Amino acid sequence: MKRLGLCLTLCVLVAGAAFGQATRTWVSGVGDDVNPCSRTAPCKTFAGAISKTAAGGEIDALDPGGYGAVTITKSITIQGTGTMASSLSSGSPSAILINGAGVVVTLRNLSINGGTPVALGTNGVRLIQGAKLIVENVDIQNMANRCVSIEVAANVEIINTTMSNCTSVGYAAVPTVAPATIRSGLNNVRSVHNGTGAQFSNGGIATVFNSDI
Repeated sequence: MKRLGLCLTLCVLVAGAAFGQATRTWVSGVGDDVNPCSRTAPCKTFAGAISKTAAGGEIDALDPGGYGAVTITKSITIQGTGTMASSLSSGSPSAILINGAGVVVTLRNLSINGGTPVALGTNGVRLIQGAKLIVENVDIQNMANRCVSIEVAANVEIINTTMSNCTSVGYAAVPTVAPATIRSGLNNVRSVHNGTGAQFSNGGIATVFNSDI
């Protein structure tokens, strides 16, 4: 009987761990980060949901809301398709910081705001470790430094995205350790009203289509 009891306990623990890493999770403006981040019991923030999302999974927004800053250390998709999912990064170093070896990250249909009337957030999207970043249908604005900052070798695709009112640079492909090849593809991108529209150095390579910089 003791062996049976131990087996049952271990089975429950394994099931609980598997449940905690869902392939798809959800956030809502009326959610709570103590929830499992399921569709019927969503989390409140991206930071709360990411710990319960498996690598390669996806975080979806159920309704309009401000979902806060987040640090990404694994491959993941964050998207607000069909709603207005936002990250207000006032007072945060980066609204979305990507720092994971070999990760592939997709950000889609989001609004990232550093705060007004003055830029309080430092960077909108910052990549300091990772393999690939896709930014699609994202509005990034009001940052004290850069709207998008790519600082390591990576492949980057920016599509249908606006970067505006960032004090330093709209889009920067500037590796901190040079040389490092950053391959950037910008398609239908608006980088306007920034200190500098775009900056490429130390191995930054760009292909730009249909864009206003």
